Amino acid sequence: MMGSDGHSRDASAEPDNPLKASSFEGRLQLKNFMFTESTSSPSSSEPRRSQRLSTPVISQSPSKPPSKSKKRKAQLEAPDEENSSSSQRGTPSGSGTPSPKKRSRKSSSYAPPSTYAHLPYLPDAIAPNLLILTIGLNPGIQTARSGHAYAHPSNLYWKLLYSSGITPVLCKPQEDQEMPRRYALGHTNIVARPSRNGAELSKAEMDEGVSILEEKCRKWRPEVACVVGKSIWESVFRVRHGRSLAKGEFQYGWQEERMGVVEGGDGEEPWEGSRVFVATSTSGLAASLRPEEKERIWKILGDWCVKRRKEREEEAATAKSAEPKN
Repeated sequence: MMGSDGHSRDASAEPDNPLKASSFEGRLQLKNFMFTESTSSPSSSEPRRSQRLSTPVISQSPSKPPSKSKKRKAQLEAPDEENSSSSQRGTPSGSGTPSPKKRSRKSSSYAPPSTYAHLPYLPDAIAPNLLILTIGLNPGIQTARSGHAYAHPSNLYWKLLYSSGITPVLCKPQEDQEMPRRYALGHTNIVARPSRNGAELSKAEMDEGVSILEEKCRKWRPEVACVVGKSIWESVFRVRHGRSLAKGEFQYGWQEERMGVVEGGDGEEPWEGSRVFVATSTSGLAASLRPEEKERIWKILGDWCVKRRKEREEEAATAKSAEPKN
């Protein structure tokens, strides 16, 4: 059947043709309700997705508190506050939490001699007939620059010498070379080269210094070798016995062993060696003992020194009086 416009009508108007689609126009067409973005959008061809489905939702409703294990896991996964800024700088946005870094204390490590090769070595203050020869670890930076022993203001060496009675007056680092003549007091070190602290020295070079100390004691024969610090005595013990000090084997003060012993022979007279006194470190970095504990230990040596110095003075007076008069 032809319409007024000359075209055939919709096949649905002919009920006798069952193969043609129905012409019912009231049926809902779902495509008419599909959302399409404006053509100005660069992704207009992509169907819109619900924001709820694409974005994780954090529930604000009360929930069961996380277990201790989950809390611990969350803490381990959180970046260290100290390193967080540096860690996040190299992490692209959205790439996830960077792996946690273990918190570590900054500590000095071994520094070869070339590190401080520009600094001069510190000369010993040593002479025959000393009451006490103090043996330090090695010169610090300020000591090496100044050329005087124990020159750093935080070092307690000169204060402990005075408070213990080893020196009758408080001396200054600039007077270090006068100590043998004035008070029969000298100083040397187990390691000659300077460094910022003891951690920059190796055990090997400390052990190598032991034989040098022994030779100095044999040559100059001080009555007492005062080891200024436990670590120095540990090196002496390690070299002598081939092992480290056992737990509970160390104590400050007088030791049974001596340094610089001369066995005698080949025309050399035997000598019993220098007595050994292990005192505390005087470094301002050494804080394992309280100031009063350091003073107590040094006072033991000081009391001996005062007594021995008086005995020497009496011996000298006796010898002088025994001289024939002209």
